[in-house]
Amino acid sequence: MGFIGDGPVVEEIDAVWWLVCEPIVYLGKRQWFVIPAGFRTDFASVPRVLVWLIPRYGAYTRAAILHDYLCRTAVVSPKDADGLFRRVLRECGVSLPQRWMMWTGVRAASRLAGATPLDVGRFLLVAALSVLFLAVPVVVVQLWLLLFWLVESAFWLGGRIAGGVRIPLPRPKATMTE
Repeated sequence: MGFIGDGPVVEEIDAVWWLVCEPIVYLGKRQWFVIPAGFRTDFASVPRVLVWLIPRYGAYTRAAILHDYLCRTAVVSPKDADGLFRRVLRECGVSLPQRWMMWTGVRAASRLAGATPLDVGRFLLVAALSVLFLAVPVVVVQLWLLLFWLVESAFWLGGRIAGGVRIPLPRPKATMTE
């Protein structure tokens, strides 16, 4: 089970959209899906503020194209499309934290359509864990940036107090023109 053939052959349309140039075939457990040539995709629809963590394309590009196709054609329900997306992410070798964050994002985007109370509980648990997962790197990066700014400011201030170090520049030699 999985995708047949190599990676997708796509062509850039503009800064956001890509065109599938050759059909992409995915064999599932019970069904198979063919994304036709000519299908437009934006790969993973990641909010701009999170692109540093999850770029719009990567190991999960084919999973994102399949998810776009399933959502736009309504071949399966939004809940099934999201579940299939999560399974395909695993098959593509996407790490567990990234896989669950991406799944949480698509579930939020589909507004938990057809969700049971258990699904809502899982969603909230994963969302809370994702926020905690993101909080640690954000705090660490911000602290290092603050430290860098303090060190840089101290050197700048020290240079201003000492009058700065002046290095004479060599003067150009005069040349005679005829």
